[in-house]
This record gives sequence, structure tokens and C-alpha cells, in this order.
Amino acid sequence: MAVTDATTVNTGRSTRAIQRLHLIGLHILPLIFKLTDLLVPRRFSGVETTPFIDPEQFSWHQNVMAQWPMVQAELKALLDTDTIPNHQDIVETARPITSGNNWLSHFFFIYGRRFDKQCNECPGTARLLQEIPGMKTAFFSILSAGKRIPPHRGPYRGVMRYHLPLLVPQDGHCGIRVGDQVATFEEGVVLMFDDTYEHEVWNDTSGTRVVLFLDIKRPMKFPFNIVNSVLITLIGWSPTVRKMRKNQAAWDRKVGNEPHPQN
Repeated sequence: MAVTDATTVNTGRSTRAIQRLHLIGLHILPLIFKLTDLLVPRRFSGVETTPFIDPEQFSWHQNVMAQWPMVQAELKALLDTDTIPNHQDIVETARPITSGNNWLSHFFFIYGRRFDKQCNECPGTARLLQEIPGMKTAFFSILSAGKRIPPHRGPYRGVMRYHLPLLVPQDGHCGIRVGDQVATFEEGVVLMFDDTYEHEVWNDTSGTRVVLFLDIKRPMKFPFNIVNSVLITLIGWSPTVRKMRKNQAAWDRKVGNEPHPQN
């Protein structure tokens, strides 16, 4: 009886802990992000808070530029052989803005969690990614012909978004609007931006558009650099991100490359 009671108590505690995590992830963290985000543009950001950000100010960007043809070559080999999941099957919170199989995502990292299958398939790309300071999430974002991602915005200005175009068809227009500014995708020409501005993407061509999509920690002035690091760590523990990791791991097991589940 004592063992049964202890097990019941432990199970109850675990359930309550999970419920508290969901409460934090679903209700408390978004409020914290909104409050802290109000301070970032005015006082604490170490770089501009305009819709687009100049990537040339980051020393690691030149290393990416030197190696982007290698990344492109690994991508092309991957597209010839691999099965890649729909974006919303990994990132369930994206379901309001995408459906079907015309946006695919090949995740290398999700908030610090490395996915061996994807990194082993593109080893040079994986090594390059690990050399980027503050890189949190990285994947190939693959849009089919005619795909449009409607206006949306990210929740938190503590990260910056970095797009390295790897395949851009030339028979139409591939572009992005961030805030009130519009840019065109060109192979090898990086677009870095603040995704808390409303933004949308389109591939109005007859071919496939692919970018290397990165989320990178924004440089902050003291003391918000410490606050930002803490908040990004909390994001990594959130139910949303944990679910993304579980979905990717489940996909890898499905195709026979991930023998054991991981959180």
C-alpha cells in the first residue's frame, strides 16, 4: 500500500509540474515577451531595430559567404534523395498560415537540439552552423512553386532571422515583405530581418525556392543581454519548442534514422 501511495503521489506531482510548464508556456511567457519587447528597440538592442538588419556587421557572416556554394551543393544532393516533412508537421503553431505539402522544412537544430540525421546528411553545412555564435535554430526552408506564406509576425525581438537563398527560380518573382519594406530573394545574397515586424513571403515562379533559415540571438546591451539569454533558455524549455523537437524526432524514427525518442 505504501508503494502504491508513493507512486500515486509522484504521478500527481509530475502531472502538476507538466501543467505548470504548460501554463508558463501558453500564458506567462507571451506576457513576459510583450513586456520585455517594448524595451528592446529603444534601449537595449546592440544592432538596429529596423525591419531589415545589415548582416555585414557580423564577423561570422563572411565565413557563411565563403562557404555558401558548399551549402548549396549539399542541398541539391539532399533534394535528389531525401524525404522532407511538411513545415506544419514539425512546427504545429504554423498551421494557421500553411497547409498541404508546399512548404517543407529540413531541421538541423531546434533551439540547441541537434538532429543527427539531418546534420549527417549535410556535414559541411552542420559544421558551418555550429561556428555561428548565437545560432539557435537552423533549417532548409523549401517553398514549392506558387507558395505564399501570408502576413504573420514573430513573438520576440530577442532573436534575429537570417535567410541565405540557395535556390531561387528566375521565371517569376520570389520576395519578402517585412514591415513596409520589400526585398527580392537572390541566390547567395543574405536577407537578415526582425521577424516581429509583420512579414510575408511569396514564390511566384514555376520552381522551388530554398533558403537556409536561421534564428540567431540578438546582441543586447547590459543588463538585457542577461535577460535575453534567460528568456531564450525559457523558450527552449517551452511546450511549443519541446513539441517541435518531439515531432522532428518522431519523423526521423518514422523514416528509420532515430532509434530512440528524445525530449
